[in-house]
Amino acid sequence: MPSRKFADGDIVRGRWPGSSLYYEVEVLSQDSKSHLYTVKYKDGTELELKESDIKPLTSFRQRKSGSSSSSPSRRRGSRSRSRSRSPGRPPKSIRRSASQHAEIKDKKEILEINLSPLKQSGNSINRYNGEPDRIERNDISYRNIQDKSYLSQESSYLVTQYSLRPRKEEIKFEEIISREERNVAKEPKSIRTFDMTSTEPEELEFGGGIGAFSIMIGLPVMLFMLLLMCKQKDPSFVNLPPPLPSLASLWETRVFGVCLLWFFLQALFHLLPIGKVVEGTPLYSGRRLKYRLNGFYAFILTSVVIGTSLYWGIELYYVYDHFLQFAVAATVFSVALSIYLYVRSLKASNNELSPGKSGNIIYDFFIGRELNPRIGHFDLKYFCELRPGLIGWVVINLIMLLAEMKVQGRDTPSLAMILVNSFQLLYVVDALWHEEALLTTMDIMHDGFGFMLAFGDLVWVPFVYSLQAFYLVSHPNEVSWLFASVIIALKLSGYIIFRCANSQKNAFRKNPNDPRLAHLKVIHTSSGKNLLVSGWWGFVRHPNYLGDLIMALSWSLPCGFNHILPYIYVIYFTILLIHREARDEHQCEKKYGLAWEKYCQRVPYRIFPYIY
Repeated sequence: MPSRKFADGDIVRGRWPGSSLYYEVEVLSQDSKSHLYTVKYKDGTELELKESDIKPLTSFRQRKSGSSSSSPSRRRGSRSRSRSRSPGRPPKSIRRSASQHAEIKDKKEILEINLSPLKQSGNSINRYNGEPDRIERNDISYRNIQDKSYLSQESSYLVTQYSLRPRKEEIKFEEIISREERNVAKEPKSIRTFDMTSTEPEELEFGGGIGAFSIMIGLPVMLFMLLLMCKQKDPSFVNLPPPLPSLASLWETRVFGVCLLWFFLQALFHLLPIGKVVEGTPLYSGRRLKYRLNGFYAFILTSVVIGTSLYWGIELYYVYDHFLQFAVAATVFSVALSIYLYVRSLKASNNELSPGKSGNIIYDFFIGRELNPRIGHFDLKYFCELRPGLIGWVVINLIMLLAEMKVQGRDTPSLAMILVNSFQLLYVVDALWHEEALLTTMDIMHDGFGFMLAFGDLVWVPFVYSLQAFYLVSHPNEVSWLFASVIIALKLSGYIIFRCANSQKNAFRKNPNDPRLAHLKVIHTSSGKNLLVSGWWGFVRHPNYLGDLIMALSWSLPCGFNHILPYIYVIYFTILLIHREARDEHQCEKKYGLAWEKYCQRVPYRIFPYIY
């Protein structure tokens, strides 16, 4: 093994990648396999350098300023020489030889650093389960203008954030920006507006228009089949299809009225002036919308309303007895909301539309055309993401717990039902407590608000995610305390992985310079963002997905192993994560290029390594 030339803690000069400039760095460590040194620059940047790119400080010792003469007397500042000069002699400051002038010029190019602000990466938590950012497809001219605008707005960072670009290169860069802005200014205004919003995807997701239509028909049918099977004595797929009720029995106006009451009650809680107001991340149009974070307060108020209803003797068993009708009413409401959203999007301006729109009517109805539809300050998409469906999921679980006691004649709920309710309650409370994380998800920043999110938030989440509790009402399962302990340990391990991985990612994206994150290693990318390759994110790609999947399994285990129906959620969630991880890998490869290849080498393990 070759001996190390530089020890940990040595202060040396390191070459900045892609240039001939050397800066003072501290040696942190050396990889025994690759023989690369990890060094830290004064601005906190950590990079891996070859030994040949590192020089000792003695190699950069410069002569003291003063006359270029080697005379000792002149170097000591001798006063024996007359200070007068003839009128024809040029000033001393410009009386240099050509070689001296070239030497000084080179020194200036090496030592002069332009102090210009670097664009900071914002808090970019994608989806509650976590996803990388989607590739930006804005027009180049628009990006240049937006970047220029950003730099001018963030000029207050000049004191602390520096660019390691030589002044000579900076001047060229500014000339290019200026020339491109002049070219954009010559274009008609209508063309520039179109370019800034023409971010239509290169390829449509979910199979395009045909796939979107199939999903819009298939998901409601699948939901109703699952609910009908749960009430069967033998909910086996061999007995498909289950007995179908008459169409007339599926609709009750009173049930639809209860759904409307629930929706508007949550809207009222959302409008209450409690909770802090924060700005979301910049959208494709450059806008930054404001949001009030009071989801956890809405959950507390909802709990008070439900508790008061029980105290007054209101029969919540009605929801269980008409559960299928409630699912139909919620589906009708989500379809009506989707139609309203699509019609109003036709009048929206270009910069209010989603970058995922395609021009295909069916696909746009499914994926959504308008990015953040608002009625005044009331953001419809943001409200539906966490309020009616997610809080409704917990309320439905509680109703199923009470229904189990009534149907099975119990004085107390079963241990299996308690486990399911507790596990899913923790999941919902965690989501509401970390509500701000929603603002940087793909749902808010990229996807429009259409049938996909409306049906998913208002129907799929409350009625499919509560399937385990609904199943246990008619299919009791006794769980031993030993098995319950194993399930609890599994749940806690999944939650720890999920929460720690998400918290680490969220903290890093919010403030990469946080001293508490100084131990984390990153790979720099050409986009200006960094890829975490240590901590939880150095163990496996998407560790939060792994934790989420473990928790999903712990929700189903209390239901036993007599039928596969309680495990439908685990199967569905696994398919969802496989699709999401494959999409993430593809997008990151296109966005980060060589940096992503290096990341894959540093973090080779995936949750689903042999699926795609």
